[in-house]
Amino acid sequence: MVAEIPPSSIEAAFVLEALQKGVRVDGRGLYDYRALRISCGPALGMVEVQLGQTRVLARVSCEVTRPAPERPTEGIVQFGCELGSLAAPGLDSGPRASAQEVSVSRMVERIIRQSRAIDTEALCIMAGEQVWTVRIDLHFLDHAGNLVDAAAVAAIAALRHFRRPDVTVDGETAIIHDPRDRNPVPLSIHHTPVCVSFAFLGANGQLVVLDPALLEEQTQTAAFTVTLNAHREICALNKAGGVSLDAEQISRCTQVAVTKAEELINAINKALVQ
Repeated sequence: MVAEIPPSSIEAAFVLEALQKGVRVDGRGLYDYRALRISCGPALGMVEVQLGQTRVLARVSCEVTRPAPERPTEGIVQFGCELGSLAAPGLDSGPRASAQEVSVSRMVERIIRQSRAIDTEALCIMAGEQVWTVRIDLHFLDHAGNLVDAAAVAAIAALRHFRRPDVTVDGETAIIHDPRDRNPVPLSIHHTPVCVSFAFLGANGQLVVLDPALLEEQTQTAAFTVTLNAHREICALNKAGGVSLDAEQISRCTQVAVTKAEELINAINKALVQ
């Protein structure tokens, strides 16, 4: 299991006192992201994202499998997540996934699968017989806060960077072409969803920051994540924590998220072109 070291009462008090004065511990504005760097390759489907000091490596792979009986014409998309002692002091890798690993993996799975970012029907080779199973593995190299946003950028960028082997179907036979003989083909991606996360701090959640650093995240009383795409469509909303949010807070965060999502997507597009 993974056990994270909580902040001391002095550290928590310092974060809150600074925010009450409009100052963050790392000097950013309340609605500023940390520096984002996206590196693609060297292999297709491998992308490393660095958000401040948080680093995530995403790798996409595929294999031919039988489809699920209830979805004979759709491919399969799977997710894996690894967060261990490599990511931060105090974390201990174990045989069982931690609650945080499960939470991040489910969040990324939700925004990609439920928003139908991937055309799963395009992964079908022979209905009821053969489909592509695409797997996204997320490895957290450094945990300095806001794993979800970094993981979402890494996952969708890796999917867009990935290429699967080309296939020719001749009657009842499917021929999987070696990438050395025929150029592999990109996945069919409908849109690019990204997450924009906010942390609410203070007893009543009256203090709000974008892209919380680890210390802010450990001090928060509620978290709110907005998932959007380039068309400014809201793909998902996620709220965690016991403090309730009113309509004005949700509206303000959503408005900020629209602008920030556009910046994240532009960064992904730029990295994929390079």
